[in-house]
Amino acid sequence: MTRPFAASLAAALIAAAGIAFVVAGPQRLAARALAVIGPAAAEESGAPIYYQDPDGKPSYSLVPRKTPDGRDYRAVPAAADVSFDDDQATPPMATTAGGSGERKIKYYRNPMGLPDTSPSPKKDSMGMDYIPVYEGDDSDDGSIKLSPGKIQRTGVKSEPAAMRVVRTAVRAPGTIALDERRISVVAMRAESFILKVADVTTGSHVVKGQPLMEVYSPSVSSAAAEYLTTITSKTTSGDVQYGRGSRQRLMNLDVPDAAISAIEKSRTVPTSIGWTSPRDGIVLERNAVEGMRVEPGGVLFRIADHSTVWALIDVAERDLGMIAKGQPVTVKARSFPGREFTGKVQVIYPEINKETRTARVRIELQNPDLILLHDMYVDADIDTGSGEAVLAVPESAVMDTGSRQAVFVDKGQGRLEPRDVKLGHRGGGFVEVRQGLAEGDAVVVSANFLIDAESNLKAALKGFAEGAQQ
Repeated sequence: MTRPFAASLAAALIAAAGIAFVVAGPQRLAARALAVIGPAAAEESGAPIYYQDPDGKPSYSLVPRKTPDGRDYRAVPAAADVSFDDDQATPPMATTAGGSGERKIKYYRNPMGLPDTSPSPKKDSMGMDYIPVYEGDDSDDGSIKLSPGKIQRTGVKSEPAAMRVVRTAVRAPGTIALDERRISVVAMRAESFILKVADVTTGSHVVKGQPLMEVYSPSVSSAAAEYLTTITSKTTSGDVQYGRGSRQRLMNLDVPDAAISAIEKSRTVPTSIGWTSPRDGIVLERNAVEGMRVEPGGVLFRIADHSTVWALIDVAERDLGMIAKGQPVTVKARSFPGREFTGKVQVIYPEINKETRTARVRIELQNPDLILLHDMYVDADIDTGSGEAVLAVPESAVMDTGSRQAVFVDKGQGRLEPRDVKLGHRGGGFVEVRQGLAEGDAVVVSANFLIDAESNLKAALKGFAEGAQQ
């Protein structure tokens, strides 16, 4: 066979086996395609059968080629070629039942992985030898066996199932809201007139007892005069009940305690009453204007305490089952990278948003620096782990099809057994195994998809062979 003809034939085979390139990888396809050229003829002539990247990378060519930096590809003669599949090595001769020491060949399978077997040696349509399958390579328990070379090349690694604390964090966005219990309004309970407003505006920070405005109210003045008469009269001054009732009338009109104390000391009815802030906080609303007439119930100031705020987090419906009251939460504000605020789940609101399919969770946060503002965006990490050690394996060990979860248990000597498992919480790169494994069972944590493909292939070949023998 001439070299040009051999090269053309190999190129045609590679183009025809494009899907095999994706499944088997470039190394195996190159080895199989080049095997058709005729290694015996190539060995006799000493000519290279293909060219490989000079750095040993999995890059091959049928003709001389150069790397991007100008170096020549390395010529590989037939004598220097390597086998990429232990099953394709030259098999020992099949022995009879009375043979000595050598394994017995059960059947031969198609070298390209097609569901085709033969009880005797044969070649496929491209002239490639069928691969022998020995007794013991297949097992009835569903396990598969890989050679040490294949385990090393595919990077199969095992790790025992062990008791671990699986920390699962539910991440969800949210916004900052005011604590409803820390909002106060300043409103008049009787018809009044505002004489003067202090230098307080929306956004100002005020403290409890700080003057806000001066108000004249006929009802307050009347109640103050009555109270003053009661506590100064010779007839009623000695009766505590009379004074208590008159004082209570002023309190019912929401007159500040400081103003009542001033009346008691001065023994005079003031023309105007100074109104003060009921709490420390930020002025959210200021409606008071000098000279305005105020009807009963009219809100003049709205003040909110920002030292403690709420984080309202929207948790996805699928994660709601893992959320419980008292779980620790870490909140990060997008406006302050690197700053963290800690709290606990206080309330899980009993409703689902039908548009977003989320549930609202409330976390109480301390805000001593007053940097968390109303309606600010935040991100929350809710720690849903129980803190108790559970049987867990790395997430890479689990093959999840959606309806089925399985792992490969390493039985030793290259034998791997697929096993269904029931999973629990996930977190930190590990997943809880509730059923199917015991502590200490070694599971495959890498290359398990390649093993799954091998398992499916052998199962198909085994069924095909059993059908042919019937």
